[in-house]
Amino acid sequence: MDPAIKVLVTMPFQEVQLRKLAGVSPQIALTQREARTIEDIADSIAEAHVLYTWRVLPYPEQAPNLRWVQLHQAGIDQFLDHPLYSGTDVIFTTASGIHAINVGEHVLGQMLALAHHFRRMVEDQARGTWPEKRWKRYLPRELFGATVGIIGYGSIGRQVARLAQAFGMTVLAVKRDARHPAEENSYTIPGTGDPEGIIPDRIYPPEALHSFLAECDFVVLAAPLTQQTRALLDARALRAMKPDAFLINVARGALVDEGALIEALEGQQIAGAALDTFSEEPLPGDSPLWRLPNTIISPHVSGFTPCYNERAADLFAENLRRFVAGETLINLVDRKRNY
Repeated sequence: MDPAIKVLVTMPFQEVQLRKLAGVSPQIALTQREARTIEDIADSIAEAHVLYTWRVLPYPEQAPNLRWVQLHQAGIDQFLDHPLYSGTDVIFTTASGIHAINVGEHVLGQMLALAHHFRRMVEDQARGTWPEKRWKRYLPRELFGATVGIIGYGSIGRQVARLAQAFGMTVLAVKRDARHPAEENSYTIPGTGDPEGIIPDRIYPPEALHSFLAECDFVVLAAPLTQQTRALLDARALRAMKPDAFLINVARGALVDEGALIEALEGQQIAGAALDTFSEEPLPGDSPLWRLPNTIISPHVSGFTPCYNERAADLFAENLRRFVAGETLINLVDRKRNY
């Protein structure tokens, strides 16, 4: 009987990263097959015990030996209805945590852009305009002393909290289990985030969402998309926000009722928004969001970083070590919560 643990990697890891993975244990037999469709790995998936993948996922009958899927992304929402996830006991783990640094910086950049009117400055530069009343047009909101509310206190939310604290902001958070603020068995890049959960001034349960929103100058969406969080920010929730508050979404577009958000932005019910995710992607050209003067649009890029594969390989290597040793894996998906 072959004692090897057969690991199939479908992403373009570099040779140094592949050596790191193969070097975890002599039990590992590593194969790399870059794949866009299941047909690209048809000759390898039937034998695999472990699959590292982004979007390519086999059906159960195609992978009878599969025991564990390590995803290249943080979200599991696109696979919730896939038979391998919904109909088997194959373990799933995510890449949550490898994006925390770059997404955190994106959020703080958008907070500064909204508060200091950077969009107006770029528009005036394009027109070659030096406004006469620039002290009024560019009068900023200071982040120091302002309150940021973070919905979803995972790796990204915790890094946003760390950066916001350095700016002198009050930090509030919404967490499913507000009584247990510390991170448990999650990937954290050393020197980042808030593993112990000590930064927020207050942590709210989801049931207190509207009370939480009423306190925030900036609302940051960093929660996973689940049945419970879909359209979490609906018309009622948006009405609970301060009229001078800003919304920043780096999670999933479906967390927001997009029609209600457009109405809130058009009617200046809230001050503005910075949106990196949308209910439909690419964002259609006829969406009013493109043309709203109080909105900054980015094309789902907050998770991009030149360090992505390096960090992903580090996480996968540690999980491979744990898998061989029979230990609990990092970022293990709870099928009851779907994250």
